[in-house]
Amino acid sequence: MKKALISGITGQDGSYLLEHLLAEGYEVHGIVRRASSFNRSRIEHLRTNPDVYDRLLFLHYSDLTDGTSLRRIFKKVQPREFYHLAGQSHVGLSFEIPESTCEEAGMAMLTILEICRDMDNPPRIFHAASSEVFGSSSKTTEHDENSPFRPVTPYGCAKAFAANLCRVYRDSYGLFISNGIMFNHESPRRGENFVTKKIAASAGRIAAGSQEVLELGSLDTTRDWGYAPEFVRAMRTMLNQAKPDDFVLGTGTSMSVREFAIEVFSALGMKIAFEGRGLQECARDVLTGRTVITVHPRFYRSFDPSCLQAGIAKARSVLGWNPTVTGRSLAELMALAEYKADMQASYQTTTAEEDGGEHQSRRHVPSTKGSTFQKPKSSNITDGDPTPHPFLEKAGSGV
Repeated sequence: MKKALISGITGQDGSYLLEHLLAEGYEVHGIVRRASSFNRSRIEHLRTNPDVYDRLLFLHYSDLTDGTSLRRIFKKVQPREFYHLAGQSHVGLSFEIPESTCEEAGMAMLTILEICRDMDNPPRIFHAASSEVFGSSSKTTEHDENSPFRPVTPYGCAKAFAANLCRVYRDSYGLFISNGIMFNHESPRRGENFVTKKIAASAGRIAAGSQEVLELGSLDTTRDWGYAPEFVRAMRTMLNQAKPDDFVLGTGTSMSVREFAIEVFSALGMKIAFEGRGLQECARDVLTGRTVITVHPRFYRSFDPSCLQAGIAKARSVLGWNPTVTGRSLAELMALAEYKADMQASYQTTTAEEDGGEHQSRRHVPSTKGSTFQKPKSSNITDGDPTPHPFLEKAGSGV
């Protein structure tokens, strides 16, 4: 049985990769931080499954800044594959905490490389690099493996440093290390501090009757948005090639924040129209005229790449990787996931009230009275995804 070790296993990518590797017959070990509050909701369905936890899934406490405990884990687990996904990954936040961002996204990679270099049987290593290494462009330009690194954010600088280190250790010490230079990849498991999830979650509440107004930054920012479960499949494929290499992962398409918001609201039965320019731009519900989106300067970044799009010819030809979920379908997928979550929470609230208030719902969905919400045509979603994961069906987790 193949054995894999994942840093960042409780995150969006880590949780999907965990499910994917289990489905492929792996024994999976994950590195988690011991904190005052646990945040393991994305893997809780597996951690609480007695057929999985401590049989196929094992968790180990450590921190990216604690080289001693990391070395101990690598020595104990002896993984065949290591996926480095952990670290502060919010680009905007990297301007506020640049030192810790560089420690986690940059220097931690050096610590791990040194640990692996000293092992008798070092694992194959996947490093989650980022499209932020390419920096800015005034027009939409495809970036591929030959594009120069010109980062313009602290996060991008840290990732460029780590990616170049991986190349140096690959060439100098013969380690099997592959950089996955990944463009934005989203899912219903994304945190709400990321704009795609923020839009989908807020739109779901507004469509259900909430009077809130969604505040956004630059609406013209364009990104190549893909679907996280498709990206983690590429990660495993990269480590199962005959030789290590770097690959750009994306969809080869792009969409602005404005366009993404329009598609999300449309999937929830609301047509919105934008008007105005700059900080005065807003979006209104076409049927009611109510303002649902405004622009606020606090969400602008000091310097933000405006146009990013992936050139994925190499990933297609070498890995046979062909992403199918792009901007519009991703927006619909995330919107419908919020709809399902809202409906489930609404049912729980209603049930609790019928039971005399003995049980408290964690999430309250406002009444749809007076809203323009129309039930989406398609709502066959499992755990926020279009289809159940095959491993979850085999494990009988009921998710």
